[in-house]
Amino acid sequence: MKQEERKEYYLFSPFLRIFHWLMVGAIVVLTVTGLLITKPPTMLFTEPTYSPLLMNLIRNIHFVAAFAFCAGFIGRVYGFIINRGDRLFPHFWKPIFYRQMMDVALHYMLVKPSHEPFLRNPLARSSYAGLYALVAIEVLTGFAIYNMTEPSAIGGILFGWVNRILGGEYMTHVVHHYTAWAIVLFAIGHFYMVVRAEFMEGEAEVSSMFAGSKLLRHTPADARDVE
Repeated sequence: MKQEERKEYYLFSPFLRIFHWLMVGAIVVLTVTGLLITKPPTMLFTEPTYSPLLMNLIRNIHFVAAFAFCAGFIGRVYGFIINRGDRLFPHFWKPIFYRQMMDVALHYMLVKPSHEPFLRNPLARSSYAGLYALVAIEVLTGFAIYNMTEPSAIGGILFGWVNRILGGEYMTHVVHHYTAWAIVLFAIGHFYMVVRAEFMEGEAEVSSMFAGSKLLRHTPADARDVE
């Protein structure tokens, strides 16, 4: 029997973990309902009013999922404040960060056999930062669209400027739609990298989003970020 020593690093607060799985579910619901809203299927019913009522239900599910996502994000921000492991964002100001990111990218492309151990590698840090930028665009355009269907004075003040900057409601819809596809593509790439790290490198990527900790054989290069 092979034995090895591993060190436990507590990374992710319950707030981040709850938000992560809430985001997974929300992305699925928002994507499916968003596609149905964008191009409603042809439905033939004996009662003509049933079809529009069903689409109204789909829109409401889309809105509820969006509000749930935003509520979860508030908890994620709180975790960011109280827990250092929730703040593993990219160190763009450090030249070594770009070298490490290239090493990780070459490893994922099967050019290099390995890379330095990390709690969260530089490529992942950069991709998550990109995801939050996409989420910000999606939230702003989504609420701007919502305010057009459910107008309110507060909504107009908070999100009316989005339509003006983008040049109208149509462009807001376009940006919202294609940003959603960018998030879907990120989710596919994220799934590949997490599963690959879990089974090929044994970095406890999947289990860390349940338990909050990683068990690593080697001292990670970014260990000081959580110590």
